[in-house]
Amino acid sequence: MRRFSFCAGHRLVGHEGKCQNLHGHNYVLEVYVTGQEQDAVGRILDFKQLKMRCKGWIDENWDHAFVLWEQDQNGLDAIRSSHPHRIYELDTNPTAENMAKHFLQFVCPKILADTGASAFKVRLWESEETYAEVTLD
Repeated sequence: MRRFSFCAGHRLVGHEGKCQNLHGHNYVLEVYVTGQEQDAVGRILDFKQLKMRCKGWIDENWDHAFVLWEQDQNGLDAIRSSHPHRIYELDTNPTAENMAKHFLQFVCPKILADTGASAFKVRLWESEETYAEVTLD
């Protein structure tokens, strides 16, 4: 497992409370990997490689960006009216659950494709008290 920290904004369409507004979090993402074989050193995947691949993707896509639902036209327009801006569009409402699922099911297979390792669990902390966890079944 490797842990990554990043800052991002979002909002939840249809939320009954404050999270319907644009706001941000200091997220912590935990990525758990496994594999069939260890290398000659005894590793499934070197932690440095896991960091390079995951942190590289996070830095390019989510860090200091707004993660918004692709159907949230009002939110997208609001952020696009500010220059400069960064937006990552999800195909679902950007709850912690949906962001964790997206990272595990969409991002991890791509960034780990040639390593012999695969992610089996992602835990996304939205605050010090709350997280969402997604596993492959």
